[in-house]
Amino acid sequence: MEALGVIQFWTFLSGVIVIILLPGPNSLFVLKTSISQGPTVAWQAVAAVLLGDAVLILFSYLGVASLLLASPELFRWVRYLGAGYLLFLGVQMLLSLRQKSTSDAKTTGAAVTDSKSKGCGPTGPALSSSGFTSSVFRKSLLLSLTNPKAILFYLSFFIQFINYSFSPAWLPYLVLALVLELVSLCYLTLLIYAGHHIAGYFRHQPLAAQTGNLLLGLLFSAFAVRLVLA
Repeated sequence: MEALGVIQFWTFLSGVIVIILLPGPNSLFVLKTSISQGPTVAWQAVAAVLLGDAVLILFSYLGVASLLLASPELFRWVRYLGAGYLLFLGVQMLLSLRQKSTSDAKTTGAAVTDSKSKGCGPTGPALSSSGFTSSVFRKSLLLSLTNPKAILFYLSFFIQFINYSFSPAWLPYLVLALVLELVSLCYLTLLIYAGHHIAGYFRHQPLAAQTGNLLLGLLFSAFAVRLVLA
């Protein structure tokens, strides 16, 4: 890889795998989308994550990430923006539980009324979709672009493996970007299919589905609080 301007490639690859495997908002959002809306919609979230990473790598190459780090006030506002968006998603997930409960109550009432007239029992509740139907790609992209940890990653970790005397200068960035995107794609693909199987379980366990939504909502809210207090 040194012939392509990349130094200590295996160290980079090991670090990337560890960092990607650590739980974070992007991976949790993909998993949540796969569980609630299925693999087809979850692929939109994956595409947005990969695009967001590519944009941040481009920003790092252009020096935008360095500008953010050199300006503490600007970086602070980026952190607040990311925290606010995480909190918005967390609260939305929590509110979906209340909407789901109201919907189930109406469905149960309608089913009971129908059973009295037709003699059949009520049907079981379905898995919550959390209201993400029409904006998964946009939400996932904003989540990626407003992640301060990702910006710091591309500035403090990513650039350590680039030979800046290499020409053309963009080639090592491209090589490392492709490696990172490939590892991320493999991991997110596993999450999609894991989410698909989990959804099959949740479909018959409505209480477990609501508990999962509650935990994810609390996790996103906790990520937001941690960013603000960092």
